Amino acid sequence: MLPLHVDDGTFGASSDELATDLIGRLAQHFKLRNLGPTTFLLGIAVSQDRVAGRIELSQRQYVLDILEHFGFSSCSLVVTPMIPGLRLSKADAPSTDAERAEMANLPYANTVGALLYLAMATWPNIAYAVSVLFRFIANPGLAHWRAVKHVFRYLRGTAEARLVYRRDAFDAQQLFSAFVDADHAGNPDNGRSTGGYALLIAGSAVSWSSRLQTITALSTTEAEYVAAVDAGKDVVWMRQLLGELGFTLSAPSVLCMDNQSAISVAKNPEHHGRMKHLDLRFYWLCDVVDLGLIAPVFVPTTAQVADIFTKPLACADMERCR
Repeated sequence: MLPLHVDDGTFGASSDELATDLIGRLAQHFKLRNLGPTTFLLGIAVSQDRVAGRIELSQRQYVLDILEHFGFSSCSLVVTPMIPGLRLSKADAPSTDAERAEMANLPYANTVGALLYLAMATWPNIAYAVSVLFRFIANPGLAHWRAVKHVFRYLRGTAEARLVYRRDAFDAQQLFSAFVDADHAGNPDNGRSTGGYALLIAGSAVSWSSRLQTITALSTTEAEYVAAVDAGKDVVWMRQLLGELGFTLSAPSVLCMDNQSAISVAKNPEHHGRMKHLDLRFYWLCDVVDLGLIAPVFVPTTAQVADIFTKPLACADMERCR
């Protein structure tokens, strides 16, 4: 398997002989540099211990670089990426000439852009904060800038954080687990909900999302169900990818939700009366549940790790999810 990003690439093989053969065949057609086992790729440090069965992905150097670049190397530390309970709004945009002049001299777009790569690559714990900050990139205010600085203060205190995958945490039967959650009507500007999900393999996240929903959900059940549709699409994609890698998935993939009503809607068509106004594409989830590809199951809120993608959490909940 050979993933490429422009001229950077790595590959995986089921034996050292296949790996050596692939390098030789590629060298016949392309000018290439064989840097040996992957240790650094696209700004991500890769640490592998085959004996212990452990892989770690880290962007420590990238974090230190952006802290220095934007002048946050000596900032004070905080324990959460966003102040718990904070609700940023378009109303926080500059309202005076003095505020507009001050914001014009601040690198809001550059800082949020730098955070975005981090949130997409190896830092799911800042995904919600970055998603919210990006909503105001066209006209940010001082409150939004303070929230940006808060994220950088969090990064400085947690620069050593990394994704860790362990052989002893790999479930050969289920292969991966999925969690999905939603915060109903959390956006003060339009009443829309934020949905988020994470897929975990071998004890750590491999795919995640935190985004504002494109429709206005009329209830918590509806918000949770729409978020489950988005998560379900990623679950089906992961099943296909793992199938191409040679794994066999005979059982449905578990999708962990903390809303019983949304689970009932996904499993029982007779409950659709209360949500019949939804676009037809949202009924797709019922089809894949019917086909046995996904099995929605209930987990209590205290076990719902996707909570981290839907709202700014207090320290204890942030640590639990992280």
